[in-house]
Amino acid sequence: MSSSLSRLVTRTTYGAMQLSRVAWYLGHSVALRRLSDEARRREGESRRPRPHTDAPVPDRKHLFAEMASLFQQDLANVEASIYPLPADHEGSLLTLLNRSRLFFEDLPDIHRRRESGQHDEVLTSETRGKRPLYYLQNFHFQSGGYMTDDSARRYDTQVEVLFNGTANAIRRQALPPLHEVFAGRDQRCLSLLDVGCGTGRFLDFVKQAWPRLPAVGLDLSESYVREAKCHLKRWSRINLVVANGESIPVPDESQDAVTSIFTFHELPPEVRRTVFREFARVLKPGGRFVLVDSVQRGDRPDYEGLLELFPQSFHEPYFLSYIDENFGAVGKACGLMPARDTNAFLSKVMVFDKAVI
Repeated sequence: MSSSLSRLVTRTTYGAMQLSRVAWYLGHSVALRRLSDEARRREGESRRPRPHTDAPVPDRKHLFAEMASLFQQDLANVEASIYPLPADHEGSLLTLLNRSRLFFEDLPDIHRRRESGQHDEVLTSETRGKRPLYYLQNFHFQSGGYMTDDSARRYDTQVEVLFNGTANAIRRQALPPLHEVFAGRDQRCLSLLDVGCGTGRFLDFVKQAWPRLPAVGLDLSESYVREAKCHLKRWSRINLVVANGESIPVPDESQDAVTSIFTFHELPPEVRRTVFREFARVLKPGGRFVLVDSVQRGDRPDYEGLLELFPQSFHEPYFLSYIDENFGAVGKACGLMPARDTNAFLSKVMVFDKAVI
């Protein structure tokens, strides 16, 4: 096959994959808005103030343009051989429909919690003391918090609906900084630790790029680790562990890279610093830490309103402190030197390197 034809096939395949994902999750988003409006009409005046901001909020046309830019960068990474044409491994249509069913079935309870302000149903006599107190909350007002199997099966649908089908493309933007430090090295002799690995979606893309790379995924939720094991069963050299990022069960200076995706905005400020110190401890000198999470205040002036609206619509108690956090200073305080920040649609990629003494 000629290079031009191969490139055309790659672009056509990629475009079809992403278009179908966006259409699928935008459909969920439209249905979600209609159901929410119906619930408000049925119940009359809400007990909870409507989300409000005076800051700029991008319109739908602008958001779609930014999504297109993200996909263009994602495709450029594929064409540059940074990672292969991605496979989302979402399972069969029946699997997708079952996840959608779980998503929509939880909406009435989410609406109830949002209207009443309830967010601590996860904290019970059975769970108290088994996880850090900050973790035992109904983040996003979802049922089960991060403590149940149903929550783990719902999670990826919820995140993709929130990001209009771009969450996996955002996750993949952590791969180029890893490529920079892995290129030309024997992947079998390297090591990667993903903290807050959730259902394993990011680790799946890591293994597509480096199938022989030894990797450890760490998460506080037994249910999410079980879901990750199922999702990642096609791969070898992955060890999934239920543990706390505040006390990582790996030796000092044992990791070539550490990653954390969509986790830090749900950590209290003091915990963020503890976790950073742990990353500095486990990274080898010259090792790299890649953090992917929401854009922060000042990164995108046109998104400031979205940053204010998000914690009004979802239970995200640490988000406002996150968007004002100086991660460069946090990293420097423990020997993780900021290398660069890059925006990726609603998120950004922050890169740190451990100082070589």
